[in-house]
Amino acid sequence: MAKANYKTIELSPKYTPKKSEPYMCLEHLAYFYQLLTAQKEEIMRQNAAALNSVTASTVANSSITGDESDNATAEQETSMTLRMAERDNNLLAKINSALERIENGTFGYSVISGDEIGLSRMLARPLATMTIEEQEEHEKKKI
Repeated sequence: MAKANYKTIELSPKYTPKKSEPYMCLEHLAYFYQLLTAQKEEIMRQNAAALNSVTASTVANSSITGDESDNATAEQETSMTLRMAERDNNLLAKINSALERIENGTFGYSVISGDEIGLSRMLARPLATMTIEEQEEHEKKKI
């Protein structure tokens, strides 16, 4: 029988990681892997739809000349769609980074100290890379 890993574990749809379980056990990793993978797929689907929308809009606008107001509105919509896609691409990069941390065994641990980030924080913010204290210190330094 093949050894189970976080990619092959079947979790109950109602499963939520518990503090009573060992921190970042296979079930925890499977939960976060499935959550992040689903988010990644949704973002990629939305980006594909946005790209199709921008492409269709560009083709339609190049063949039809409306008044200045119509053109400005279309241009603004295209610009907003592209900004949202860029934001999604930044989120996608963070998700990919989190998936890499799951793969290399560092997910749920601070990139600064190596300490456990904590299950509550990871459930609230699965992309967290620092403990709350480290994040607060980081934010203070940015100001």
